[in-house]
Amino acid sequence: MHARAVTASAAALLGTAALLLPLSPARAAESSARPLVIAHRGASAYAPENTLAAVDKAAELGVDWVENDVQRTRDGELVVLHDDSLRRTTDVEEVFPGRAPWKVKDFTAAEIARLDAGSWFGSAYAGARVPTLEQFLHRVERHHQKLLLEIKNPQLYPGMERQILKVLGNEGWLDRPHVRNRLIVQSFSADSVRTVHDLRPAVRTGFLGTPPVSDLPAYADFTDQINPSHGSLSAGYVSAVHALKGAHGKPLEVCTWTVNDAAAARRVAGFGVDGIITDTPDVVRDAVRG
Repeated sequence: MHARAVTASAAALLGTAALLLPLSPARAAESSARPLVIAHRGASAYAPENTLAAVDKAAELGVDWVENDVQRTRDGELVVLHDDSLRRTTDVEEVFPGRAPWKVKDFTAAEIARLDAGSWFGSAYAGARVPTLEQFLHRVERHHQKLLLEIKNPQLYPGMERQILKVLGNEGWLDRPHVRNRLIVQSFSADSVRTVHDLRPAVRTGFLGTPPVSDLPAYADFTDQINPSHGSLSAGYVSAVHALKGAHGKPLEVCTWTVNDAAAARRVAGFGVDGIITDTPDVVRDAVRG
C-alpha cells in the first residue's frame, strides 16, 4: 500500500471523519458560500451546450465557473464539444451526409466551422458554431469567469494534454492568477490527469470518477480533486477524500456531477462537497444558498 495511506485515519475510512475534519478551505478566498456552482458545458439547460452562447448565459446568471469538453479535429485543431461524434449537437448529417459516423477526428476544423451547433437546441440559437478552444477561452476571459476544462477521449488523441497546455499558455491561462484561482483540468483518464500534472505541476487537476477509498492516496499524488457522479456519492466518501492532501498540499476536494434539481443539490451539499457541476446553475445556487 502507498505510504500516504498510513496518514489517512481509520475514522476516515469508516466514513466518520466528518466529525473530526473541517471542509477543505481552498474555496474560502473565492466565496463565503459553499459549495461552488459550476455551469456544466456552460448553462446548458438554457443554451446549446459547449457553445459561446452557453458561456454567455452562465455569465448572465452570475455564475463564475464554467465547465467544457475538448476534442481534436483531423487537422489537429482543438474544439469544444462533448461527444466524439458531431451527430447529436450539429447538422453534420445534412451538411456531410455521406460521412457517417461523423467522428470529430475525421473532420477538419474548417469543415466543423461550417456546422450549425445551435438549431438542435432551439431556433433562437440557429447558426451557433462549435467553438475552438481559443474562442472558448476568449469568451470565458471576457466575462472574467473561471474554467473547469475536461480532456475528452485522450486515448483517441495522443499528445492532447501537451497540446491543450500549449494553447492555455499561448492564451495567457498558465500565468499565476489563472493557475491559482481560475483553472482546473480534469479527465476520466487517470493517465491523462497524471500527464498534465507532470507537464505543468502548477496546474490544478481533477479526476472524474469514484476510486475506492483504498486507492485515494495514489490519486492524491497527482490530483487536487476527486469528482464523482452524484449518484455514487456519500458523506463518508466525501470525508475520506477530504482526509487526504492532494498534489498541491491542500485537502483533496470533491466536485460532483451532474446535479440539476434542488433536492439533489441540497443532499450533496449536506455531504460537504466543494463544488456542484450542473446544467441548471441558478436552480442549484438557489438551493444551496437559499
